[in-house]
Amino acid sequence: MIPIAALQATVTAASLDFEPSAAELDAIEVEMPLIRAEAELLDALIMRIDRPVNELDVRRIRRARNRVMAARRDVTNRATTPLTGGAA
Repeated sequence: MIPIAALQATVTAASLDFEPSAAELDAIEVEMPLIRAEAELLDALIMRIDRPVNELDVRRIRRARNRVMAARRDVTNRATTPLTGGAA
């Protein structure tokens, strides 16, 4: 049997020393409304697990799905917007 634990330690140790770059943090900030909307949808779906679905739950889930779609649209539109001001 060949132990692989030593190989894993050398692979993962180097990756923990890095912090996210400014560009990565900016990308997360751009996507934060989408992340929040998806978390809200997940909360609404989880609340539905423990009890029978009523009209209020249906509305909450529908609104959360609409927020997710709107956030996806906004993130997509922001990503495809051409840069101006000499940035090429």
